Amino acid sequence: MPEHTEPAPQPTVTEVAAAAGVSAATVSRVLTGRVRVSTSARVSVHDAIAQLGYVRHRAPRRADRQSAGLPVAAVVFEPAARLFRDGFVARLLAGAEEELSERGVPLITMSATRGTFASSTQFLTAGGVGGVLLVGAPAQHPLAVSLAASRVPLRSAGRPELAVPFADVDNRDGARQAVEHLLLRGRRTIATIAGPPDSPAAVDRLEGYRRAVLAAGRQPIIAYGDYSTPSGGHAAAWLLDRTPRLDALFVASDAMAAGALQALRKSGRRVPEDVAVVGFDDAPLAGFTTPALTTVRQPVEELGAVTAALLLDPADDDPVLPTELVVRAST
Repeated sequence: MPEHTEPAPQPTVTEVAAAAGVSAATVSRVLTGRVRVSTSARVSVHDAIAQLGYVRHRAPRRADRQSAGLPVAAVVFEPAARLFRDGFVARLLAGAEEELSERGVPLITMSATRGTFASSTQFLTAGGVGGVLLVGAPAQHPLAVSLAASRVPLRSAGRPELAVPFADVDNRDGARQAVEHLLLRGRRTIATIAGPPDSPAAVDRLEGYRRAVLAAGRQPIIAYGDYSTPSGGHAAAWLLDRTPRLDALFVASDAMAAGALQALRKSGRRVPEDVAVVGFDDAPLAGFTTPALTTVRQPVEELGAVTAALLLDPADDDPVLPTELVVRAST
């Protein structure tokens, strides 16, 4: 009998973007025939498609005539107040809204608050929206579970806890960049303040940190926070008490890193002379901390735009956008 061979894996949108030297959002715009792409970028994308043998596959969805022109609903699985105070969510939704507005599609923003699950589910699955963009959907949340079981097109901004299509940023590689930067700065005892263990992004950042320090022959030193500034301060104080000789911190969010900087200052540690600090997000506050914070920039607006574009014109892969280290005075 002839030997059975597995088919070669098909290239993804992310790989096409890397080969073309453009973003995943640009590839999406080329594939959907959008005009907001330069001629050179369009040529590069088509060259990469031909070189890699990329074949576009449309994901199953309801007929276009049923969803064309309908609004997209962004559902944020956080308290309603976070819509107004959380910079990440605001930037994400701004990117999604810009992408949708160019197609003439309205964006509705909702918070999955307690007591409205039934009415929200009915509204979102009754055919009144063309798709749902999920932000921070927990695996066991009743609204998330109902949406995942429905026929409404879904796409999560960020790798979700439940099995639905998504677009994400490369959290593991961002953590790797942070650790390798600290190693190149001569730091020997590198601890991390990780985010909540039930957050997929936090899990990926912790895994990227863990792999990088182990590859360097060091042992992981881990504390946890909840992405808030006070939790970063408490975690940093805990680490300093248990590992007085630590000389570097990789912190899984800029807000927690700001708290860590405060704790270091209270302990008499100088940054970066005694302890170097790297955050994650490149939130606006990173440029205003003392000292200014070295951090991993994630393309938040682009993530919103790509997620929205894939809702309207689905593909069968889950693009992952690259992150970038931004070096400032804290290292």
